[in-house]
Amino acid sequence: MSAAEKIALDPRALPLGGRTRVTLALASLVGLMMLCWPLLVRVAPGSESRIDPPFLFLVLLPVVIAVVLAEMSEGGMDSRVLAVLGVLAAINALMRVLSAGTAGVELVFFLLILSGRVFGAGFGFVLGVTSLFASALMTAGVGPWLPFQMLCAAWVGMGAGLLPRRVLGREVRGRGEIAVLAVYGVVAAYLFGALMNLSSWPFLLGVAVPGHEGNLSFDPAAGVLENLRTFGVYTLITSTGSFDTGRAITTAVAVVVLGPAVLATLRRASRRAIVQQVQTAP
Repeated sequence: MSAAEKIALDPRALPLGGRTRVTLALASLVGLMMLCWPLLVRVAPGSESRIDPPFLFLVLLPVVIAVVLAEMSEGGMDSRVLAVLGVLAAINALMRVLSAGTAGVELVFFLLILSGRVFGAGFGFVLGVTSLFASALMTAGVGPWLPFQMLCAAWVGMGAGLLPRRVLGREVRGRGEIAVLAVYGVVAAYLFGALMNLSSWPFLLGVAVPGHEGNLSFDPAAGVLENLRTFGVYTLITSTGSFDTGRAITTAVAVVVLGPAVLATLRRASRRAIVQQVQTAP
């Protein structure tokens, strides 16, 4: 290669075009609506009408995810990127099976976050979907909760890919990058737990927690703020202080201890998997 040439490396293993970005944004909005619908509806107090859970959403959500994946691969996913995706999804699914989520100890987010950081938001989204789907098949964990788990994990991977790569003109690398990823892992772990609780909370009846007076069930006659407060208490007591904290600690510790070595390995793999675009300097 002559000195007049330079190599431009695209860090995104799965570049997102304009139409794919719109599709991804719409799918995320639909998924968020499917999670937040209990907070957006209200029945007048004393009314005999009732609110039936939108079970149709449970059918539509896998379709929405499939449309997004099809849109992402429309331009043709490179075979090397597809191979890396398959390997990482298999490893992630196996780690989820081994960690099993006991006391919130889950290793599934660790590799998902690092992969999204290295290969980009689109790759992180697809890895989140495929990892959760594969692990559910391995553990016979297929149920109505699976589409929500896949979507929330996809958001975690996509968010890691959207984290800034440069701050104040300087590339974020080394200890600073590990610190950013560890903090993001903690935030993502708590948000994942809260969103998954929100997906099942409206279907729970007569929720009562020892030491807490009152019912913590979804009330269709209550206002948005009241239901949001009730849900906040419910998720804080049942999940935030236990499973979610265990997941957050596990993810942060794994990122800090194993992150530098795994990031270096993934970046070496990305240089081989991603097609290098050679540009000639003017």
